[in-house]
Amino acid sequence: MNPHQPAQPPIYTRETECQDCSKCVRYCPVKAIKVADGQARIVPEKCVACGTCVRVCPANAKRVRDDLDPTKRMLLSSDRVYVSLAPSYVSEFPDIPSTQIIAALRKLGFAGVSETALGAQDVSALVAADLAKGENRLYLSSACPAAVTYIQKYLPDLTDSITTVLSPLLSHCTKLREHFGNDIRIVFIGPCGAKKNEADRHPELLDAVITFADLRQWLEDERIHPGALPTTPEDRFVPETSQEGALYPVEGGMIETIRLQGGCDNVRCITVAGINGIRHVLSGFKPKSLPQPLFMELLACRGGCINGPCAELREGNLDQWQEVIARADVPAAPVHRVPRNDIIETIIDEPLPTRKYNDEQLRQALRLIDKEKIEDELNCGGCGYETCRDFAEAILSGHAEASMCLSYLRRQAQRKANALLHCIPSAIVLVDKDLRVVDCNRQFAELFSDDLAEAYDMCPGLKGAVLEHILPFTKLFKQVFDSGATLQHDALHVDDRIYQVTIFPIEPSQITGGVISDITAHEMPREMIAKRAREVIHKNLKTVQEIACRLGENMADTEILLRSLAEGFSPSQPVDDDSNDKD
Repeated sequence: MNPHQPAQPPIYTRETECQDCSKCVRYCPVKAIKVADGQARIVPEKCVACGTCVRVCPANAKRVRDDLDPTKRMLLSSDRVYVSLAPSYVSEFPDIPSTQIIAALRKLGFAGVSETALGAQDVSALVAADLAKGENRLYLSSACPAAVTYIQKYLPDLTDSITTVLSPLLSHCTKLREHFGNDIRIVFIGPCGAKKNEADRHPELLDAVITFADLRQWLEDERIHPGALPTTPEDRFVPETSQEGALYPVEGGMIETIRLQGGCDNVRCITVAGINGIRHVLSGFKPKSLPQPLFMELLACRGGCINGPCAELREGNLDQWQEVIARADVPAAPVHRVPRNDIIETIIDEPLPTRKYNDEQLRQALRLIDKEKIEDELNCGGCGYETCRDFAEAILSGHAEASMCLSYLRRQAQRKANALLHCIPSAIVLVDKDLRVVDCNRQFAELFSDDLAEAYDMCPGLKGAVLEHILPFTKLFKQVFDSGATLQHDALHVDDRIYQVTIFPIEPSQITGGVISDITAHEMPREMIAKRAREVIHKNLKTVQEIACRLGENMADTEILLRSLAEGFSPSQPVDDDSNDKD
C-alpha cells in the first residue's frame, strides 16, 4: 500500500446525512454503492470516482474528500507551492480575468500559478506521434482518470489500448518539476474528484488536489474577492501561457489539439462522453485489426471537464463551451511540438473479482422480492439496477436490500393495509376528497344495510361509491378534509343508533379514513340507567326542596312562639345572675 495513501477515498459517504433515497444507486454508472441498514455507502474498490453520486445526492451525503487542510499546511511550510490550474477555470470564473485569478491565488500564498493545459499540449504531441505511425488499431485516451479507471476495472481486456502516456495533469507536474526543481510542491485546482486518485497514486509528482468548490470557500473565508484585486506584471502564468491545450475541457478538445500537431489525417477520431456512453460503445468490443487507426477521446463527464462534479452548475452549457474556445489562444497553423519521452506510462488492468450465480440462487433472491415468475420481473429500474436479475445479483453479493424494490414495498404495504382493513372488527372506510369511497371492509358495508353488504360481495371495497348515499353523517368527513385535524365522537346519536366515530386525515386534502363502531347495544342500557337516574334525582330534589320548604316554615313559627314566651316572662328590671341561680 502506498504510504502516502489517505485514509479516506476521493469520493465517500457522509453516513449521518444519508436519507435512504437510493438516488445514488440509480445514477451510479458502475453501481459502486452498497445499501445496508438503509444507508447507501460507496464501495471504494468498485468506484471510478466519476462524481455522479456527488452531483445527484439530494442530501449532500456523497462528498469529495476535502484536502484543504493539507494544502494550507504546505503553504505554512518553507516549501515553494505551485498551482496547476485546470483549463476549465475560464468557464468556472467567466467574468474574472486570468490575471486576477492568479493574483488571488498568490495572495493565498502560492509561489506561482501554471496552466494544466501545458501538460495537455505535451500529451497531444506524444499521442499524435504515436498515431502517425499508422498502426491500424484502437487507441484510448489516458487524459480522464475516471475513464481510465473504468477501463481498468470494468473493461480490462481493453487496457492495452490505452495510450502509454501520463495524463495531462501528471505530465504538467513533470514539466513544472523539471523547470522549478523537484523540491517544489504542486496542488491541482479543478472540477474533478478523480484527480485525487492521481495524487494518491503519484505522490512523487502531485501533492494535493482541491476543487473549485474548495477554492471558492477558501477565498470567502479569507475575504479575498478576485474580481476586486489589483494586478501586477507578476500576476501571469508560469513558466508560460498555454495555447491549444486550453481546448481540453470541452468534448473533442483533445482531438482538436492532436490534429493541430499534423500527420494524423489517416486517423479516425471520435469522442465518447459519460461512463454509460463508454460502456455502450466499448462493451463486447474485441481488440482486433482495424481498417485504419481509431483514436477515442474518453471523458467521464458529458460535455467535458466544464461539467465536472465539482464545477458550479449553470444554465446554458453552450455558453461555457464558447467561453473556453473563445479564450483559448489556438495557433492558426500546425504547431509540431516535440514529443517528450519522460511522460510515458504503461497502464495495467485492475479487473474486479466477479462471481457468477446460478439460476437457483437467482430465483431464491427474486423470491425475496416476490418475483416468482418471469412476468413478475418488471425491470422498472426503480431499485437503481437495469433488470430484476441484476438487482438479485446485488442482493446475493450483499450490495442491495429487498426494501430497495419499489413494487415489492408497494405489495408489502398493500398486504399489511389489507390485513388491518379486513381483520379489524370495526367498520373502516377510506374516502377521497370528492367524498367517494376509496376502500372499505365488509364490516363497514354490513353496518348500514343488507343491500350494501350484497353490493360489497359484488364489488369488494365499494370503490367509487358516493359516501353520502351510505352514511348519514358525511359532513363530519368534510370537516376533517377542511380542518386537517382528527375528529372523534365517543357517542354519536343518529336516529335510534349510537356510533363511536373517529375520522382522521391520511393524505391531507386527498384521503381521509374513518373507523366506525355501532355501540348502541352497549350504550342503550347505560342511557336508560342514566335516564332513570336523572328522573330519580329530579324527584328526590323536589322532595328535598319540599322538606326544606316545610322545615323553613316550621322553624319560623317556632322562633316566633319562643320569642313571645321569652318576652312575656321578662321582668321590668334586670335580674342579676345570683337571683337567677336561686330561682
